[in-house]
Amino acid sequence: MDRNTKLLLALLFTGTLMGAIDLAIIGPALPVIQNEFNMQQRELSALLNFYTLLQMIGALVLAKLADRYGPRLIYIISISLFATGSLIMIMADVTWMLYLGRAVQGFGVGGILPAAAATIGAKLPANERGQALGILGMVWGVAFFLGPILGGILLRFSWQWLFAINLPISLILIIGAIKMLPADSQRRIMPFDIKGLCVLIFTMSALVLGITNIETNALLESLLSLKVTGCFLLMLALIPFFWRIEKKAIDPIVKPDLFSSSQVSKSCIISVGVSAIQSGSIFLPALLVLALNVTPADSSFLLLPGVVAATIAAPIFGRMINIVGTRFILLIGQILVLGALSIYSFTDMTMGSFIFASIISGIGSSALVGAPLRYIMLTETGSDDRASAQGLLSVASSTGRLLGAAIVGAVATSQGGGEFGYQSAFSGMVILAVIIILVIMTLNSKRKEKISAEG
Repeated sequence: MDRNTKLLLALLFTGTLMGAIDLAIIGPALPVIQNEFNMQQRELSALLNFYTLLQMIGALVLAKLADRYGPRLIYIISISLFATGSLIMIMADVTWMLYLGRAVQGFGVGGILPAAAATIGAKLPANERGQALGILGMVWGVAFFLGPILGGILLRFSWQWLFAINLPISLILIIGAIKMLPADSQRRIMPFDIKGLCVLIFTMSALVLGITNIETNALLESLLSLKVTGCFLLMLALIPFFWRIEKKAIDPIVKPDLFSSSQVSKSCIISVGVSAIQSGSIFLPALLVLALNVTPADSSFLLLPGVVAATIAAPIFGRMINIVGTRFILLIGQILVLGALSIYSFTDMTMGSFIFASIISGIGSSALVGAPLRYIMLTETGSDDRASAQGLLSVASSTGRLLGAAIVGAVATSQGGGEFGYQSAFSGMVILAVIIILVIMTLNSKRKEKISAEG
């Protein structure tokens, strides 16, 4: 890679890191924010899920706009929205401003990663994309480690500093994007799919509201309630309606043609499952506290070996794509995750077994959430749909994260909590991991994938 390409990638990785860190950095500040604004636990959960909802919507809308107007303009808009949301959070003195700030932040974050991945697809040759996407995946691993640590440091001053740090970084990124990102697209502008967007917002809102209203302490009762079951039924009713709208739209938010590629459809399914397992892992510290009687602070520290392993492995897997193909990498990664889940679920936990499971899980996860799936989306779509395909994958990932945390929490609580409850929940994830392996095995071979990449 030449110097300009390295500077461009540094710009893209920094923007992605900033957006990814903000998913985790707020964690240490939640108790402080809850006390300052006198928020109930449900309101706090809604604040987190609202961010995820707007991120899902932003991923599709801004990715679509990136395909229309080019990644430079949309990357700048995404960073600007993220900075604006951060400023609103800093100025917030009432609860509704917190919701507004996180909503604007979430919407902006939704466009950062698709624009970055589309730029990699446009600017780098096929034999260099894997390594770049692998590093992009590594950025997410680093972010989930740095986020809570950085949050804890800045929280010593005030929780507003968690968001104030975003402002100067955003300014530098915007200036860099103006100079380095590809020029705006000259493609013909078609009518925007307003109807599809509105139905999409209602569909995703129903999913998020349904999950938010689940009461793990009264699981069956809440699942049968109108505010949970009603939301899920509404979501299921809207999906075919949304699909019909998209098939008729001139330039749909989600192109049905994308799913004509079985690789794209399978990648989205894999992404949902992988992200659900990854999201469920947020309960690992709770399992550690119960199984090994360690403190909450020490339990978080014990996750470090897995994070370090993921950070090292992600770019390595990215470089291996052109050698062994994405199917082999995904298969190895998921087998490693399956092994870790089996240790969490079926063994008597010891410090050594947990650290070993954490390391192999970190290595496996870096293969699954890093380069391979995004590489498949780049090779299976043309230049007109690169960002849209990446946005679609981001939505699949966000959906999985919402479902995974809700499922593990609900199963653990329904089994009485405690060590047995969490192990029961992770045993359910073992079944999901096996299903994902079966789907991965149906992906294209290295030879077919190479043909798609060269085409």
